[in-house]
Amino acid sequence: MLLFLGAFAALPLLLPWLVSRIGARAFFVAAVLPALAFVHALLLAPAVFAGDIPFEEYRWIPAIDVSLSMRMDVLGWLLTLVVTGVGALVMLYCRWYFRGKTQGVGQFSAVLLAFAGAMYGLVLTDDIVVLVMLWEATSVLSYLLIGYYHARAASRRAALQALLVTTLGGLVMLIGVVLMVVQAGTSSLEAILADPPTGTVVDIAVLLLLVGALSKSAIFPFHFWLPGAMAAPTPVSAYLHAAAMVKAGIYLIARLAPGFAETPFWRPTLITLGVFTMLLGGFQALRERDLKRILAFGTVSQLGFLTVMLGYGTRDAALAGVALLLSHALFKSCLFLVVGVIDRQLNTRDIGQLSGLGRQAPVMATASFIAIASMAGVIPTLGFVAKETALTALLHEAEQGAAWGIVALIGIVVGSALTAGYGIRFLWGAYWTKRDVDETEWPDPPIGFLSAPVLLAGGSLVLGLIAPVVDVWLTPYADGLPEATPGLEAPDYPYHLALWHGLEPALFISLGTLALGAAVFWGVRRTQLHKRRRVLPFTANDAYNGALRGVDFTSEWVTARFQRGSLPFYVGTIFIVLVAAEGVALLSSREWRAQLDAWQSPAQLIAAPLMIAAGILAVRARKRYTGVALVSVTGLGLVVLFATSGAPDLALTQVLVETVTLVVFALVLRRLPARMGEHNESVAPLARAVLGAGVGLIMALVAIVATGARQDLPISLEWPPLAYEIGHGRNVVNVALVDLRGWDTMGELSVLILAATGVASLVFITDRSDNLNRRSGTARSVVGLGRRRPLVETDAGVRAQRVGETGAPRAWLVSGAKVQPENRSILLEIVIRVLFHSVMIVSLYLLFAGHNLPGGGFAGGLVAGLGLVMRYIAGGRWELGAAAPTDAGRLLGAGMAIAVLCALVPLLFGFAPLQSFTFEGELPLIGHWEFVTSTVFDIGVYLVVIGLVLDVLRSLGAEVDRQSQLPEDAEVVQS
Repeated sequence: MLLFLGAFAALPLLLPWLVSRIGARAFFVAAVLPALAFVHALLLAPAVFAGDIPFEEYRWIPAIDVSLSMRMDVLGWLLTLVVTGVGALVMLYCRWYFRGKTQGVGQFSAVLLAFAGAMYGLVLTDDIVVLVMLWEATSVLSYLLIGYYHARAASRRAALQALLVTTLGGLVMLIGVVLMVVQAGTSSLEAILADPPTGTVVDIAVLLLLVGALSKSAIFPFHFWLPGAMAAPTPVSAYLHAAAMVKAGIYLIARLAPGFAETPFWRPTLITLGVFTMLLGGFQALRERDLKRILAFGTVSQLGFLTVMLGYGTRDAALAGVALLLSHALFKSCLFLVVGVIDRQLNTRDIGQLSGLGRQAPVMATASFIAIASMAGVIPTLGFVAKETALTALLHEAEQGAAWGIVALIGIVVGSALTAGYGIRFLWGAYWTKRDVDETEWPDPPIGFLSAPVLLAGGSLVLGLIAPVVDVWLTPYADGLPEATPGLEAPDYPYHLALWHGLEPALFISLGTLALGAAVFWGVRRTQLHKRRRVLPFTANDAYNGALRGVDFTSEWVTARFQRGSLPFYVGTIFIVLVAAEGVALLSSREWRAQLDAWQSPAQLIAAPLMIAAGILAVRARKRYTGVALVSVTGLGLVVLFATSGAPDLALTQVLVETVTLVVFALVLRRLPARMGEHNESVAPLARAVLGAGVGLIMALVAIVATGARQDLPISLEWPPLAYEIGHGRNVVNVALVDLRGWDTMGELSVLILAATGVASLVFITDRSDNLNRRSGTARSVVGLGRRRPLVETDAGVRAQRVGETGAPRAWLVSGAKVQPENRSILLEIVIRVLFHSVMIVSLYLLFAGHNLPGGGFAGGLVAGLGLVMRYIAGGRWELGAAAPTDAGRLLGAGMAIAVLCALVPLLFGFAPLQSFTFEGELPLIGHWEFVTSTVFDIGVYLVVIGLVLDVLRSLGAEVDRQSQLPEDAEVVQS
């Protein structure tokens, strides 16, 4: 089973390529995998029925006891057959449905097969946490499938609607799963159901789980997304919305029923919503003219029926429910596929445009008649067997006065009449010869196109004829529930699936619903129900759209008032919250204790006054760069404090950060006036001064109180032994960054990449890509080295050559042809060129030495970045292009990819994410050596930091230079 799950994950990656090679015939290959999984499930059937439940497990995340565990009991076996069997037939059907089409088919085939794999894992997993993951995977994959016709606005809206509704339910369900796992002490579904936890928290958890199930299975009030999803291609409707995705919620209800059906709100919730959904869907199906929408609302109705039966919580109701689940998958997927054939052949699904198809397409019509008969409960189909079992189970409950049994029985009887009514309407609309409609000319489809619906219809008929065999398959699941509602008498004998139980009451009720359904169809035709106004002036879809508009309006209102584009407003808001929150916390304390020293090092007596003076002068500065330089003085003062407090690693990082920050500020300030004008004067200076003083006072008080608040030994005392024993390094800071707290660093890397992307997006106007080293077809005449020469731009940088000359040597100082003589220092360029390689070597030394000595990937990356800064300052953007002949995005992406792989690779071997390993040995001449795998993670940090600095230089530096370059600086000639 795990092998099949892996295959479902791998094979979709190959399908787009295969489709590009052989077209729609690739669906034959795609059908092989679900077909093999179907056969595998059949081979496991004897073990499943004997109680020898097949179980496979791979310990995935041991730290939180999450496993890839697959368990095939009777319910899982049944859903596996549905998911894989119908999935294989739908794949074969797609071969003809997409014949002649190529655009998007490769992606569609891959996503459809991946969805089948996600459903396969969902119905077999024994770990409820993994179930949630696969649950959300089906939502995302269904979004892609529903939105296949992405050029159509209706498809995009329908896909987004389905995603939002099912994902919202999934998030609510996730909360319930967390509560359930905490209360049960395990994430194993088998263990949870074997000894169900109890209590108020468990009741809430079950309710939250039901929200997820109801939203997935389109039960009111979440029913509206399913008819909208009919914008998807018909194979998607046949598979996702008849046999697979909508069955996920029903499966969850069936899975939880043996353990939690006696939860106080279980029956009221499921029976009420299920009955209402069945009636609502059946009534709306009678109003539709589109064959596909008739089936869509019919599916909603049938899902309500399934919810009632599998949620009722008794043995016979559960037996009827699983039989109905199987029959529904067969007849509804068959009908959807038939509609796909009609739509593909005639380009219409409107019953007002179809006439006479029954005589022209007898095979397809016969398959449809059988499927509709099973849906309506006509003997001898499996639908009849399931319906009769359901009526018998509810009759027994109702006869003993069970209130919910009476409600369910009445609802099912009325709903079944509506089902028969819209079933007859479907057949009449698709196949009957209508007097007022010209007979439709029917082009016969390929026989293979009809094979899938014919097989599914045949399955509905054959399984009805062998109902006792089906009973043997399904009874083991039903036996796990009580025979009757607590307090009521159990039936004299357990009910069994059979085609004929005699002239029992359920049979006459079933026949009555068929007769009533025929009357409903006649009434609908006479009254032209589809032309009449709705009962309510709005629909659930209108409520959904109104909710979205409300969210949009609220977000716009909040944004307009709080996102003003004013940095002082944002900072002021943060400071006000800080003062209020920390002030309340300080004033709420009963006692303050402080442990203050005047100083710990004489260097503080020098650094602190300088930092204070620089801060005051920065506030009073009238020039922008002066203010930035003074702010940097406070940062450099921290370098002194770190260095004298036994933190050389922090001191090194701080000085590098301050230097890079100063360069970035300088690059930005080039485009701003040197002096601050009157329009830059502070608004409400007094209020700002009071707020600033308040922040300073609060932070001082926090620092004072914090010094005396400690009652135990600081945790920092444990860091050195942890760094050495776990991370095998003596540099506590670096080991913490790449090992002990690697997840924090992973998040910080993401922030750095977002920051680099944001800065570049603000600066680059039309093209985000790197243009420094791009080949150009023009030569520009520029001034360099005292004479005018045409300049040819190449991907290797810039080379100057005389007009007509070829093979001229590349200039060593590439900026000479671009930088004006008065702005150029040859001495500086040469010195920087000579020192650059040494700087890069130092950065590599810091990278690899940082595990035991001051340094690390962050510090090494900053040193390398400063090397690039030197090259840019010395020779401008062309010198920077020669120094870094690669795109910054590649460095950022490579660094993040390395970091992510360091988190994922240990999972493949059953270890925790970011788990580090140490390798050591002895080598001749070198002696003892050690290598810690966290160094690889540090290399990722190194690349991300270099990419960040390079991206900033190329956006705020090189791109700004390019945008500000005057056209008259160079004469453009043809190369």
